Amino acid sequence: MRTEDACIVQECLNGESEAFGILVDKYKAGIYAYVYSKLGDFQDSEDVTQEVFLEAYRGLRTLRRWESFSFWLYRIARNLCGNSIRARSKKPDREYIEDQDVITLGVFSINSYRENQMDESLREALGSLSEGYREVLMLRYFGGMNSVDIARSLGTSPTAVRKRLSRARAQLREEMSAMMDTAFEGQRLPATFTFRIVETVKRIRINPMPRMAGLPWGLSAAVGIVIAVLSLNPQMNTPADISFLAGSPLLIESKVSKTGEMPVDILKTSQISVIASKQDNGAVEPVLPESQNTALMIAHAGHGNWTKKADMPTSRSFASTCAMDGKIYVIGGYDGREIVSTVEEYDPATDTWTKKTDMPTPRYVLAVSAVNGKIYAIGGGFFEKPLSAVEEYDPTTDTWTKKADMPIATENVSGNVVNGKVYIIGGIADKMPISTVQEYDPATDTWARKTDMPTPRESLTSVVNGKIYVIGGERGPEAEPASAVEEYDPTMDIWRKKADMPIPKACAAISTINGKIYVIGGSKVGIPWGPDPIVQVYDPVTDKWTTAADIPTARHGLSSSVVNGKIYTIGGSVTGLPFTPVPTVEEFNPSFVSVEAKNELSSTWGEVKSQ
Repeated sequence: MRTEDACIVQECLNGESEAFGILVDKYKAGIYAYVYSKLGDFQDSEDVTQEVFLEAYRGLRTLRRWESFSFWLYRIARNLCGNSIRARSKKPDREYIEDQDVITLGVFSINSYRENQMDESLREALGSLSEGYREVLMLRYFGGMNSVDIARSLGTSPTAVRKRLSRARAQLREEMSAMMDTAFEGQRLPATFTFRIVETVKRIRINPMPRMAGLPWGLSAAVGIVIAVLSLNPQMNTPADISFLAGSPLLIESKVSKTGEMPVDILKTSQISVIASKQDNGAVEPVLPESQNTALMIAHAGHGNWTKKADMPTSRSFASTCAMDGKIYVIGGYDGREIVSTVEEYDPATDTWTKKTDMPTPRYVLAVSAVNGKIYAIGGGFFEKPLSAVEEYDPTTDTWTKKADMPIATENVSGNVVNGKVYIIGGIADKMPISTVQEYDPATDTWARKTDMPTPRESLTSVVNGKIYVIGGERGPEAEPASAVEEYDPTMDIWRKKADMPIPKACAAISTINGKIYVIGGSKVGIPWGPDPIVQVYDPVTDKWTTAADIPTARHGLSSSVVNGKIYTIGGSVTGLPFTPVPTVEEFNPSFVSVEAKNELSSTWGEVKSQ
């Protein structure tokens, strides 16, 4: 393993979990290619690749020879592939899938995987090769690795790798060899892969490592002589090839590029001075210049804290909330048995709940918006049947009034108010996401059609400075979480593309405070209806994303509203199918900043992009 890898491992052991993202960026393509050579299925390969890095992070302290990190990583991959193959052999035959409950096979099925797009003839050709030949071909063409890197990963020589490549190509038909460079386009790891790994490992504890707990196993006694010399002359510059041995956590030359992920600055350091300071045990403690003491890039803001509040009287998921006059109204939803019309009012000042008059039409995943002292409940669904109903609620009199129906019956919608008008964007109609934009004017009780959204989807929407931001949601017939972010200007009736959400989300809560949009919890990528605790924060001014403190109770199908500068997340489900609604209420204070977060950078992983 190269010196910079050892530095990163040391940083991880010292508590800098974000540093692990550099190793993920560096090795993910090769590991993914290697795993696919064993499993032959892209979805399974992505899942196993993710687990490889998580297992590696969990076991970092057991790695005694840091120089061999790369080889160790591939050994983990080999073991996990074996486990996956054995588990696969025990799975029920897929021909019995028709016997399963029809609900689990619907639009939101957790077993819906993307189609394998690789040419079938090429797959058959690769399958005819021996495992050793298939490995090197996949690492070369799919992983983009040269013979030296392949040799290091497989624990062999570059010469042996080149021979295997030559023989493997010879066994393929000529037209198959010509296809290798382009056959895997569209099957790369998703752009959010590294970000997801980093967000996960932040929640895995590795006990901090003392600054000079000892040298990595296998280093010679000559290193001790070098450090002893340095301790006699504190001003001596450490040569680039031995600065790691002196314990510096800085990378000799650290680059993360061409990964197709998120913007990140490059830090390049060489010839770093090591300043010796006398410790109680006589060890040398390298002191870094103030401007360079945060060498490793991080991908989160880390701000905000959560507080548990009084539970909602009725456990519900997929309800909708609206704040008015310091109170939050929770309307409709699913209670685990049926779609309800329940309305309950929450007072954050007293942390108490009050029952209100039920909404006339039971429904869930509806839009609720407040205009001129009234709350409008719009659209929604009743067991996957889109509704067009519009009903007005007056909190003062606790009464409901029927209004003009929405022209296109739509469920899974959210509403936003700009200049006294409500905008319903996207949603689900006829079991498919749509791009329709419908404008409702409460003053005249009329509807108008506006310019369609570029990306059809059920969406999460929020307003900042008169613009509506449509974020994530569900797309396609299999309800996959989306990452697209698009800005709608109601005044000009035009759309603009914005920076994608790092982690695609659906069924999340969304709220705006101080001009920043918080996307809270929601469904995981690739596992529709699976709850996730991550909180992502979008800044429309900079068009960049960070993260805040995770929500304590991972939920999807939750809702949120803002009162007095705090976000209140309400209800939701803590399981996938079948849903388990909860009454949980948690308050988020975004102005809280932890001591650790004050020293963090708000950079993110991936390819360097021009601003």
